[in-house]
Amino acid sequence: MARTGISHLPLHGGHAPPWLFQRMVRLARQVTLAVVEEFGPHVMLERLSHPFWFQAFGCLLGFDWHSSGVTTTVCGALKEGLRGLERDTGLFVAGGKGRTSRQTPREVEAFGDRFGVDAGRLVYVSRMTAKVDSSALQDGYQIYHHTLFFTQDGAWAVVQQGMNGASGWARRYHWHSAAVADFVCEPHAAVCSDATAAVLNMVAAESGPAREASAALAREDPERVLRTLGDPERLDLPARHHVTPADLRPDSLRRVLAAAHQAYPRDFEALLATPGIGPQAVRALALAAEVIYGARPSTRDPVRYSFAHGGKDGHPYPVDRRTYDHTI
Repeated sequence: MARTGISHLPLHGGHAPPWLFQRMVRLARQVTLAVVEEFGPHVMLERLSHPFWFQAFGCLLGFDWHSSGVTTTVCGALKEGLRGLERDTGLFVAGGKGRTSRQTPREVEAFGDRFGVDAGRLVYVSRMTAKVDSSALQDGYQIYHHTLFFTQDGAWAVVQQGMNGASGWARRYHWHSAAVADFVCEPHAAVCSDATAAVLNMVAAESGPAREASAALAREDPERVLRTLGDPERLDLPARHHVTPADLRPDSLRRVLAAAHQAYPRDFEALLATPGIGPQAVRALALAAEVIYGARPSTRDPVRYSFAHGGKDGHPYPVDRRTYDHTI
């Protein structure tokens, strides 16, 4: 399967100045129109899902070449630039940063009503991609930006970003429908970062047994599972990698097992899609699955640029407005 990607970027504050953002909107529109006219909307989705192309696009638009803001600003410029051109381009954009990201389902449904798009499937895509990167892949980055790009026939790409305030870094996660054979097994389209760590990666290929065991535990009677585990009293996070019953808290595990059992998920994807099953529930079930079945989840971190007009902060040189306007 092709991999789409994760980019690792330093967290930077501030905003694009209005004079620059207005140009970004216009140039993003013109580049998209050129790509769609030459290759079609599906190719634009493919390019947006490639982290290197996306980064180069941000550089072309004159934004910081390496800051976290390139994600939110480029997606915002594209959304604004393509507004009202959905019928002409065949491209739709929903979501954004912070509270706007939570409006994605509503925006998708509005497009469905106007253009006959299969909104139900795309709403599921939006929720599952966010759930995977916040719960199934626990790498220390809290998702705060989510943008869904899609076509009328249901092809899609997702660009979302999480932040780690303690480390001062952000990660950008790229998805592409053509690369997703399974939402919970190696679903990303490429992974870019030099900063890696041991994480809980329930979507790694080698976590297959852990996913199966977690879903099986969710279908079991909660009290039976707790009897099997014994009666641990506290949660410790030791340096060792193996897990013992003493690493589990019975009260919180009981609540997780009860909620999961009520949903009776057929597999891990259905478990992950269950409302209320978040990072803590996934982690608890993964630990319990390792203790009972020996199904150890993966701790492999899935993570692994050009100027045309300058950059917002003057690096490598200030934005050349005359050349920028000529390019548009």
